[in-house]
Amino acid sequence: QVQLVESGGGLVQAGGSLRLSCVVSGRTLSRYGMGWFRQAPGKEREFVATIRRSGGSTYYADSVKGRFTISKDNSKNTVYLQMNSLKPEDTAVYYCAADRNYRLGLTIGEYDYWGQGTQVTVSS
Repeated sequence: QVQLVESGGGLVQAGGSLRLSCVVSGRTLSRYGMGWFRQAPGKEREFVATIRRSGGSTYYADSVKGRFTISKDNSKNTVYLQMNSLKPEDTAVYYCAADRNYRLGLTIGEYDYWGQGTQVTVSS
């Protein structure tokens, strides 16, 4: 059984930075493409970033492009989301997800496993 556990969320002022981590257990991370999604109160869960299981390609939502960076360390079974220049509209619960297929998954339905989420709050 694959399990994903996120950490690194918290409260930060606008313009600040946070790094989220997602540890994958049960299977080696190299088997999965990984994605980050977020869900703000009253809104649907939305795509943030994805990385191919090889780590060779990434893709970002327009709203975070140039500010967020997704990366993975297969030796640590961990995927990261470095978030810089944070804005109040980045406030949400952030989820990592694992995809068994070789692609850059952009939609919720393309992912097979999900973490429980970590709260990110950006104050103005």
